[in-house]
Amino acid sequence: MSKNYLFLLAITLLINLNDASLLRRAKNRTMSAKPYKVLISHPEVPQSAIELLKESCELVQVTSLPPNRAEVLEKIRGVDGLFWGGHSPLNAEVLDAAGPKLKSISTMSAGIDYVDLAEVKRRKIPLGHTPTVLDPAVADIAVGLLIAAGRRFHEGRKKIDSNNWENYHLNWLLGQDVRDSVVGFFGFGGIGQAIAKRLSGFDIDHVLYTTRRRINKELEQELNAKKVEFDELLAKSDFIVIAAPLTEQTRGVFNTTAFNKMKQTAVLVNIARGAIINQNDLYNALKTNRIFSAGLDVMDPEPLPANDKLLTLDNIVVLPHIGSATNRTRSDMATIAAHNVLRGLAGERMLSPAY
Repeated sequence: MSKNYLFLLAITLLINLNDASLLRRAKNRTMSAKPYKVLISHPEVPQSAIELLKESCELVQVTSLPPNRAEVLEKIRGVDGLFWGGHSPLNAEVLDAAGPKLKSISTMSAGIDYVDLAEVKRRKIPLGHTPTVLDPAVADIAVGLLIAAGRRFHEGRKKIDSNNWENYHLNWLLGQDVRDSVVGFFGFGGIGQAIAKRLSGFDIDHVLYTTRRRINKELEQELNAKKVEFDELLAKSDFIVIAAPLTEQTRGVFNTTAFNKMKQTAVLVNIARGAIINQNDLYNALKTNRIFSAGLDVMDPEPLPANDKLLTLDNIVVLPHIGSATNRTRSDMATIAAHNVLRGLAGERMLSPAY
């Protein structure tokens, strides 16, 4: 065996022993006191998380689908831990209903804009979430949207459905090339970087990104990336991918002013949060061909009403927020969230703390 293999094997054993020790400590506590009680706020949480939590906790599970708020508030009373599935508001109402015993919370999501973070912090309750593990799946969706919007997949399918093929034209359904393009990222964390790595295989020219902090120079060189101001990103990018969190600073930043600074051939992709885009302004920009097309996996509101005017356009591809929707990703997210809850109950640092 190589030294590297033995080293990796040793690290794996240490991690497993640490988790086993954590579970033993939790079990010992439940033997000497009342068992920990944990609420599972959604009936479809993957079984991998349920089995992990069952080893040391009494589980109370919401059974309504979609989860009924009244049922959540009823069943949460007196719990020690909270496994929050879905994106319904996690706020003072929920925390008050749980009561003073609540000492560990984890969401099963990367974004936590639906959490009243200030209220959770005020009560000094550890909060976990599940970033990074969903990066590959979301990155795959982003690349798919970028190509689908740039190459007019939706419009082409509508031509088939209406029996309106016009392939006698030499310039029928011409789209935008990814090859040799400049791809701009509004937000360039783990997901943005995973997208950029995938796009390098499509022979793009280079990457521009706008963030508060510059990434390290080595990674910039690897991804052929350069940090620029927002206006430069808008003006020079052939494709723009929104991969930033929703904050008061990012809310509605893609509006008429921004669209007027973009190339007329530009393609906009959003896999972050819908409210980062002013959707009325986006509709106008697409309707007037101010920008070429858009691909969205997120929107505001969600679900998007079936009669929303965005859905009347040919030059937009819309998906129902399925970026992390793979079996492996959802199972991994649930497992990390369960470990977060267990570690919080044991007084340990969470596997993936939100703050």
